[in-house]
Amino acid sequence: MPYYNRLGEIPHKRHTQFRQKDNSLYFEELVSSYGFSGIYSNLYHTFPPTRVIEAGAVHPLNYSFDKSYGLKQTHLKTSELKPTGSDFLQARLPLLGNQDVILHMLLTENLEMPYYYKNAEADEVLFVHEGNGILESQFGSLRYLSGDYIVIPRTTIYKLKPDQGTTRLMITESFSPVETVSRYRNQMGQLLEHSPYCERDIRPPSSTLVESEKGRYTVRIKKDHAIHDYIYENSPFDVVGWDGCLYPYALSIHDFEPITGRIHQPPPVHQTFQGHNFVICSFVPRLFDYHPLSIPAPYNHSNIDSDEVLYYVEGNFMSRRGIDIGSFTLHPGGLPHGPHPGTVEASIGAKETKELAVMVDTFKPLYPSSQALEFLDKNYPFSWIS
Repeated sequence: MPYYNRLGEIPHKRHTQFRQKDNSLYFEELVSSYGFSGIYSNLYHTFPPTRVIEAGAVHPLNYSFDKSYGLKQTHLKTSELKPTGSDFLQARLPLLGNQDVILHMLLTENLEMPYYYKNAEADEVLFVHEGNGILESQFGSLRYLSGDYIVIPRTTIYKLKPDQGTTRLMITESFSPVETVSRYRNQMGQLLEHSPYCERDIRPPSSTLVESEKGRYTVRIKKDHAIHDYIYENSPFDVVGWDGCLYPYALSIHDFEPITGRIHQPPPVHQTFQGHNFVICSFVPRLFDYHPLSIPAPYNHSNIDSDEVLYYVEGNFMSRRGIDIGSFTLHPGGLPHGPHPGTVEASIGAKETKELAVMVDTFKPLYPSSQALEFLDKNYPFSWIS
């Protein structure tokens, strides 16, 4: 969980009178997780957040995941992906999924969001591979940069306003709350001294947005495998202040401090976030192992309980060949995998790596979408032959 934060104007006590300049009340909204048992925030609206003037169209989502795909080492050559339009929702390309998590890619030129968006059933983690801009939400403005993870709790209403140019995102959609790693936290929830990042690295929204004009404001809501259009009389960004522990925030992959040792460290040292039945990890530039006989390349290993996805961001991925920036690999549970032939010997004596990658390990099988299979490298399962 992120730490407690407050922004803008709020009353001294919760659930008490808080009046505007014309003596009318501000309208309090509690946004909470796990009913009233999880993290939450209190928001103070200029207008009631309930003024729906039209329940619009329902747009079913036209993707599914192929459970008959079979057990295969998989390389999706999404480095070949071309910009797929500028609309944020239409450009999202679902690649891999199960009942816990869906992994998407998005690549656009001059991304547009002429609407507000709310995922009503899943948290989202947007990894910004390319592009800078501002995430606007009812919690305010949050500046993001290339290399940022943007963690967006479910029900957050938001818009992305990128700077001009390319936006490339890897999107992790989680049907459970996305949290900081439990073993990095003390009993009070504070990140421990040996955590690879701390609260100082977490960036919350920095300024409120108060859109107070009446009109027609379209909020597109994702729920039950469909997008639902709702038209409101007032902007959802009419919040004058809020406080709590539930809000969108950014964490740069460049602020993740690698954990190293004399011999090769296992993947959990790279863990950055957790959700139900999955974790997100960050592979960042780091010094290699310093035992005199160390082998920097990862050892062969069998995933008994998990499927492993790697998204390649930049650098030289020494244990793989035929991989490009923007590629996805999926190594499913039940099959051993490891470095490609020749890469183990080639790694000996190397002092450091400059690679940057995002890994998602799931504890239920992942299945590809039909869109993902358009990028399939059919020779990848046989690429360990010398």
